[in-house]
Amino acid sequence: MESTLKVALAQIAPIWLNREKTLNKIIEWTNNAAKQKAKLIVFGEALLPGYPFWLDRLNGSEFNSPLHKEIHAHYLDQAVCIEEDHLKSLCEAARTNKIAIYLGIMERPLDRGGHSLYCSMVYINEGGDVKSVHRKLMPTYEERLSWSPGDGNGLVTHKLPPFTVGGLNCWENWMPLARAAMYAQGEDLHVSIWPGNKRNTEMLLPVIAQEARSYVLGVSGIFRPEDIPSDFPFADKMKEATTNTLANGGSCIASPDGSWLVEPVVNEEKLIIADLDHKKVREERQNFDPSGHYSRPDVLSLNVNKERQSVLHDSKS
Repeated sequence: MESTLKVALAQIAPIWLNREKTLNKIIEWTNNAAKQKAKLIVFGEALLPGYPFWLDRLNGSEFNSPLHKEIHAHYLDQAVCIEEDHLKSLCEAARTNKIAIYLGIMERPLDRGGHSLYCSMVYINEGGDVKSVHRKLMPTYEERLSWSPGDGNGLVTHKLPPFTVGGLNCWENWMPLARAAMYAQGEDLHVSIWPGNKRNTEMLLPVIAQEARSYVLGVSGIFRPEDIPSDFPFADKMKEATTNTLANGGSCIASPDGSWLVEPVVNEEKLIIADLDHKKVREERQNFDPSGHYSRPDVLSLNVNKERQSVLHDSKS
């Protein structure tokens, strides 16, 4: 069996709040990664169609604000509805290139009525099939003004030989039990996605790598004042309130011993390519395996509810 996996980390800016144009950019970077023989490409949190930076810049907590109602309606319009095949072209790119994809999307799911947003992490396998959609368990701070709490349905891992891969959104990676749920399913390649900023990845990722004895990918976005489009509602106000870079990247890779394979990359759009050697995982599991020989399931165990949340449960007589 092959011992290595070539991965690609796509640190890019969205064509902000334009689903179609951002998706085309994502496909372009996917094609580029495939040309370099990558078998997995990862994109940042909420990249499609973009992170709600206006919440921080335009007083998002103002209740019943006409400004924020209009922006939110625009955000919903550009969000991703998987049931309506908004990811069809990306799935085709995955199948054509035989490359797996992790992507952060703003999901507008029909199983929750189709008018609320979920920060979701989608896994598309090399055959072009959507294999899991993980809705972020708890939006962070001002994100709760725009995003809804998710559920445990997407807390799953996938076989991507020679690894078992899983992932979490942004600050979920700080949640010990969420991480433990992934480790218990054999995860040895952990994917963490972020909207951006080195401060989020540089301290945490080596800790997760040492705790899990796994490779940890951190993939972030880029967002600069010039990324605010003129067709964004109240673009003038947003541009006036944004004089600095809001997301500077910080994408990186930590090895199973906690050392850097790729140190955080900042302030540039970049496709990071790296080879991961599964032998390194096996070496580090020799003295510590969090769900194997160093676990005590007779003393400590974890319950995970993987039911997809819904307000409607049909009963058949």
